[in-house]
Amino acid sequence: MRHFPPSELIINADGSIFHLHLKPEQLADNVILVGDPGRVALIAGYFEKQEFSVSSREFNTITGLYKGKRITVLSTGIGTDNIDIVMNELDALANIDLATRTEKSEFRQLNIVRIGTCGGMQPEIPLGSFLISEKSIGFDGMLNFYAGRDAVCDLDFESALVKQLNWNKQLAAPYVVDADKELIERIGKDDMIRGVTISANGFYGPQGRELRVGLADPLLNDKIESFRYGKYKITNYEMEGSAIAGLAKLMGGHKAMTVCCVIANRRIEAANTDYKPYIEKLVQTVLDRI
Repeated sequence: MRHFPPSELIINADGSIFHLHLKPEQLADNVILVGDPGRVALIAGYFEKQEFSVSSREFNTITGLYKGKRITVLSTGIGTDNIDIVMNELDALANIDLATRTEKSEFRQLNIVRIGTCGGMQPEIPLGSFLISEKSIGFDGMLNFYAGRDAVCDLDFESALVKQLNWNKQLAAPYVVDADKELIERIGKDDMIRGVTISANGFYGPQGRELRVGLADPLLNDKIESFRYGKYKITNYEMEGSAIAGLAKLMGGHKAMTVCCVIANRRIEAANTDYKPYIEKLVQTVLDRI
C-alpha cells in the first residue's frame, strides 16, 4: 500500500491538511470553487445550515446544506499555482487516510464546479452570459509537470493550437483538457454557452493587456480570435479552469468543470463592473443543479 511521508504530505498538528486547514470529515462530495475569498460567504448565505467555517490565507471554506445537499464552498485565490495546492489537498482529504498516510482502497469521487468571471474573446458573446468551459486550454504549463498528462489531454487540438498561434517556444507548452461531460449536462442545460477557454498564467501580459511593458506577441489575441479547430473556436479567458479539469482527470476521475459569468469582452473593448446580480443568479443556478 502506497505510503506518503511527512515531506510530501504535510499534516497540521490538529490533523488538518497543510494549506486548507481542512479535516476529511469537513469535506463534502460536492465542491464549489471560487477565486474571491469574499464570495464564499455569499454562496454559503444560501445554505439552510452551515456546519463550520475555516479560514487559512486565501483559502476560506464553508461546508453546509442546501436543499438537503451537502456542499463545500472553497476560495482558491487567483491562478493555477493555487489550484495545484487546492486540488491536491482536496484529493488527499478524499483518498488518503491521513492517520496512516496511506492511499485508501476505494476511490472517493468529488463533483467540483468552479464559479468565476471571465473575458469574452469573440465579439458575439454578450456581457452577462454564462459560459461553460467545455474545453480548457492551459497557457500556464502546470499540468506538464505531472506524469500521464498526454493521456488526459486533446493532443490533436494542442498541435493545431501551436501551429495556428505560431507558439513562442520560450513559453510553456499549452495543454487542452475536456471538462466532465455528465457534469456539463447537469449544470449547463440550455441556458449556458459552451465554449473553449484559455486559462492564462497572468492578468496583464499573458492575456494581451499592455500597460508600461510591451508584449512579446502583440498579435496573439488576434490569432486567438481567428483560431479554428473543427467546430471549436476560443471563446474566453480566465485563470484557473485548465488545472482543475486536468488534475481532476489525472487523480482518477473526479468530475470537474468551470462556468463563468462574462463580465468583459476583449474584442469589442466592453466591460461591466456591476456584475453582482449576474453572479448571484449563476450561484443559485449551480446550487440547484450540482
